[in-house]
Amino acid sequence: MKKVILTLMAIASVGQLAMAFCGFYVAKAGADLYNNKSEVILVRDGSNTTITMSNDFSGNVKDFAMVVPVPNVLDRSDIQIADRSIFQMLDAYSAPRLVEYYDYNPCGLPMPSMMDVSMEKESTTKMATYTALKDNFKYKVTIEAQYSVEEYDIVLLSAKDASGLKRWLVDNGYSIPAKAEHVLEPYIKSGLKFFVVKVDLNKYNPKANGGFLRPLQIKVKSDKFMLPIRLGMANSVGEQDMIVYAFSKRGRVECTNYRTVKMPTDNLVPTFIKPKFGTFYTDVFKNEYRKVGKNAVFLEYAWNVTPTFNGMKCDPCVGNPPYTREITMAGVPWANQNGVTTFFTRLHVRYTLDKFPEDLFFQETPNTEMYQARYVITNPATGDLSCAEGRVYQDKLRLRRRKELIELASLARWNTDSYYDYIAHGTDKVRSNKAKETDHNSKNINVPFWFFGKGSTPHKGLFLLVFGMLIVYSVKRLKLTLVKG
Repeated sequence: MKKVILTLMAIASVGQLAMAFCGFYVAKAGADLYNNKSEVILVRDGSNTTITMSNDFSGNVKDFAMVVPVPNVLDRSDIQIADRSIFQMLDAYSAPRLVEYYDYNPCGLPMPSMMDVSMEKESTTKMATYTALKDNFKYKVTIEAQYSVEEYDIVLLSAKDASGLKRWLVDNGYSIPAKAEHVLEPYIKSGLKFFVVKVDLNKYNPKANGGFLRPLQIKVKSDKFMLPIRLGMANSVGEQDMIVYAFSKRGRVECTNYRTVKMPTDNLVPTFIKPKFGTFYTDVFKNEYRKVGKNAVFLEYAWNVTPTFNGMKCDPCVGNPPYTREITMAGVPWANQNGVTTFFTRLHVRYTLDKFPEDLFFQETPNTEMYQARYVITNPATGDLSCAEGRVYQDKLRLRRRKELIELASLARWNTDSYYDYIAHGTDKVRSNKAKETDHNSKNINVPFWFFGKGSTPHKGLFLLVFGMLIVYSVKRLKLTLVKG
């Protein structure tokens, strides 16, 4: 029902141009649009949080090191390696999307064919050798646990001093940013432990998994539902993007210490956006990010994806929704339990140290309202439109196109003055700079050419017009005076 209401609302201002049926998926704006980005899956179950971490690390894997503050010492059973495909699936399914509708021909000709556009074991080998226990004392660092998990060497540390922890990491072969010390200190004071990872080069296969490091999945226990991001900013080269895929039993997951803001949705945009949707959405996000002061978390998708839920799980759907297998891969422990809701939230945060001085804290909310960031193009009717209804339709179509250009300028801050042919013919032809200059100059000449005469200018022509009117007026006054005399 909500799908139809939204469709009708979107077209009410320009008349009944579009049919009220579900739109077809055209394009998506996935996580691969952003450089310097990471993806995280969060699953909240009581006081337990399962965190699955993927990243876009590039470089020599011998330089890879991951340090994650955790509230407790993890058991081996709390650490798993996840399949990277789960991130690809969740991203593709929940990404902001472009959908298209078709106008029908009011002159009674058949509608165009509505074809959907194609989319788009634990290791037991020898573990790494760390600095001897007697040396750890001088660093004020304690090794709480140590595991080898396939290609990863993992150690759980506690520390009493940030500089000592940094020295221990460097002396044990971890590549740590120079600015890491000042972001480690708050975690030490809060009593957190450190989940430290590096790659075992003897077990790493650079030809496997497309050259990417496989995601790690950990389960922590804490009353605080949080995601530490400050360490990641120690080696930042600027703004960083993070996509958070969150699962809960209740409803939406929202940030508590920063605003959670919805991205614009259900906006009608020009049809020429179709091949440019990735660029369009990147600009829309950048515009919204600036408007809120660069310190908010953006909602891009929220939906009930419970496998036994029979309602719609998207409008339109990119592909099959996550089923029990995929939800289990994401770390959801209740995936096989009947009668338990699985609510999926996608959040997008762009952060810098000055705008996000705190880690991200979340909460499960009872809000189960379905939401997705979607943008709509409507293809015009085709065929003979010469009937009376067809002429009325074409007037409304031009009005709609004008409003779509205004929407495009508002959402993405594109200069829509260049698209001179869209309102009349629906094309994406762009006026050249020379044509713009000619058009600009012509706007300054509102008096017809023939008025000026050869070699005249607008100012001279205006002067002659006023002078002539004064002469005519004077002659009439003179005649009137003579008659009265």
